[in-house]
Amino acid sequence: MHELSVTESLLEIALRHAEPAGAKRILALHIVVGQLSSIVDASVQFYWDIVARDTIAEEAQLHFRRVPVELSCEACGHTYSPENDEFSCPACGGERFKITAGEEFYLESIEIDK
Repeated sequence: MHELSVTESLLEIALRHAEPAGAKRILALHIVVGQLSSIVDASVQFYWDIVARDTIAEEAQLHFRRVPVELSCEACGHTYSPENDEFSCPACGGERFKITAGEEFYLESIEIDK
């Protein structure tokens, strides 16, 4: 259900930036979503069709770009992407890591028609 509030925020951000730019319509939103985020693309799209109705963003296309998980081993500093839910470091076998990518969620850009 949190996709509703996230989608409302996306619309608010898009409108806030499009209107001062003289946009007649918002054509597309480019959204970055980390693999570890709990955002479901289809749910955002569903809510978008509702919340954007009767705005300049009503027919805007949503484009989602997924960012894979990237970890940094705290023991040796090696950066890697885990495979098959195996999170230990492939270089040294370390079990402690820092997540460096994969939790993102942000509006990267919007396309407008002036």
